[in-house]
Amino acid sequence: MSDNHPVDAMNGVSGRRHEKYERLVEVCRQIAPVATAVAHPCDVSSLAGAVEAARQGFIRPILVGPADRIQAVAAEAGIDISSYEIVDVPHSHAAAAAAVDLVRQGRAHLLMKGSLHTDELLHAVTKRESGLRTERRISHVFIMDVPTYHKALFITDAAVNIAPTLEEKRDIIQNAIDLARALGNDRPKVAILSAVETINPQIPSTVEAGALCKMADRGQITGAVLDGPLALDNAISPEAARIKGIVSPVAGNADILVVPDLEAGNMLAKNLTFLANADAAGIVLGARVPIVLTSRADSVMTRMASCAVAALFADRQRLKEPVKG
Repeated sequence: MSDNHPVDAMNGVSGRRHEKYERLVEVCRQIAPVATAVAHPCDVSSLAGAVEAARQGFIRPILVGPADRIQAVAAEAGIDISSYEIVDVPHSHAAAAAAVDLVRQGRAHLLMKGSLHTDELLHAVTKRESGLRTERRISHVFIMDVPTYHKALFITDAAVNIAPTLEEKRDIIQNAIDLARALGNDRPKVAILSAVETINPQIPSTVEAGALCKMADRGQITGAVLDGPLALDNAISPEAARIKGIVSPVAGNADILVVPDLEAGNMLAKNLTFLANADAAGIVLGARVPIVLTSRADSVMTRMASCAVAALFADRQRLKEPVKG
């Protein structure tokens, strides 16, 4: 593995620095490494990502999977794993179950996906008797470093909930708010997106946006300022909001974008990634502990940002107080 610090290797193909992610990584250095169950790290990408996060002091990995395969991957790639515990199980299904059990035992405070499929890990997480369910709906949050936006931009949910109900959207929003607050934003601005910024009964997402804002007024969603429906342009562009005559603390300055459904969120996140040169770190929230879902296509900086965000949130869960940065 390279000895480069991830902050020294942030320039990727775009040649740009990732200031927003750098700040997240630096804040993470304030906390002790978080014990992390890494489920089935049986390829170079997933094993190297976990070891690099450990080397940077973000996590203390427990490698869960077939020991001979993990050691063979490490030997082939020249990765030193001699200081890390390995929990030997025969296959990926067993790895997911064993990683979840480490959390239930209190031995791990964070889950990290290895080379198994996301659905396989989440199936173990959501089992009613042996999983990590809470009263809260599980949801995914992208933390995006968009070069043309002045701060980190959260997008939810673009990866887990396909067509969430109004009640499920309440949980999705609260999960994202809790994350933003854990990262030091005491009162994040939440834009509930639709195609237009006025309520139109023929566009159900506009009606739900109005209902969600009223739920926030009544204390059913807490810790943030909500506005919606807002179209994407007037959620992130002060000029677009001004032209439309929208007077709002959220319009033009959103921290969190809540999409109507997974299709809209997935397309938005990928548009930003491939057309606006953005990076997309992400974690799953709503379970007993945060879950890091990395991809083989993720850059080193994106992997480190995902681990940093998850570690900060896990630390907040244990301490029950915001991490200041």
